[in-house]
Amino acid sequence: MPLFDHFHGPLAGRSWESFHSQWAGCIAADLNRRLPKHLVAESPMHLGQAVAADVVEFEKRNGHEQGNGVVSGGGEPAGLAVATEPALYAPPETDLSMSADFPTEIKVEVRDLTRAYRVIAVVELVSEANKKEDSERERFAAKCLSYLGKGIGLVVIDFVTNRRWNLHNELVRIAGHDDKFLMPDDQWIYTTAYRPVHRNKEDLIDLWRWPLKVGEPLPAVPLALKGYGCVRLDLE
Repeated sequence: MPLFDHFHGPLAGRSWESFHSQWAGCIAADLNRRLPKHLVAESPMHLGQAVAADVVEFEKRNGHEQGNGVVSGGGEPAGLAVATEPALYAPPETDLSMSADFPTEIKVEVRDLTRAYRVIAVVELVSEANKKEDSERERFAAKCLSYLGKGIGLVVIDFVTNRRWNLHNELVRIAGHDDKFLMPDDQWIYTTAYRPVHRNKEDLIDLWRWPLKVGEPLPAVPLALKGYGCVRLDLE
């Protein structure tokens, strides 16, 4: 199956978020057919601004008298509230509010059911927002380095054709690695796989890189599972 351009031409008018989420779900389903029974792949979604707290809506929904001993809904005194529904705390007003951006985040996580449901591998599907501004690119690269620093295997899939940045190169630069680990700056769509390892008394990150091209098939790549080796991740 060839890779299509979802950001130009006839597909540009469709929701890329919908495609991302469906692809993540398919990846998770395929991994669950390949993984040992005690490992599970899931595709949680973070909807960015859609789930950010709206203070006005929150107060309308829960009542304006939270700070005066009233429980939302029933109007009973806070002292009579049941343990399962504690009174919510209304913080004091503040005049300090920093600007922020809550981008949509779509990924696949592999978790170990025998180790307190810990994340042992992550597949990140790059979004437009991840490549929009310097701060977003740095934040994405820092998040990936955080995974790798914990020994979590990582695959990054970037097929965003309308933002001309390479996030792998951002990761390499932030980590302070040599230029030999960089991809060409004009390589805007690609897949990278990272495997944290301890080899010969040295901490390392094994790296695989695949340039992607619209109209060409997608590769199968290794997804490193912390403590368990690798599983084949078939992007088709």
